[in-house]
Amino acid sequence: MANIYCTATHTGLGFITHQDRNDFFLSGHPGEVWIVGDNSKGTAWINRVNGTSKTQAEAQAIVDGKIEEEQTWWDAQPAETVLRIHGQRPTKYILTEFAETQQEIENS
Repeated sequence: MANIYCTATHTGLGFITHQDRNDFFLSGHPGEVWIVGDNSKGTAWINRVNGTSKTQAEAQAIVDGKIEEEQTWWDAQPAETVLRIHGQRPTKYILTEFAETQQEIENS
């Protein structure tokens, strides 16, 4: 399934509704990046939350940049602090591969 990429600031309760989750694929990522199913209801959600459309490359760059910031923070912390509180060092991933995997899980 095709997806749309956007940025939108999570505003809390009502930002994503149960109905939204039933109507289209939706996945949040670092940097307030969202992957949205490419259908009329997904587009309506982007408009409702005042989202800004991004290309896949733009969205990936935002996510990578945010993860790099988190990695820099992680690397500057004492090992016992980050391992005890945060678990694993943040790692980069490919948005398109993530979306495909998640959609396969949801559809199974």
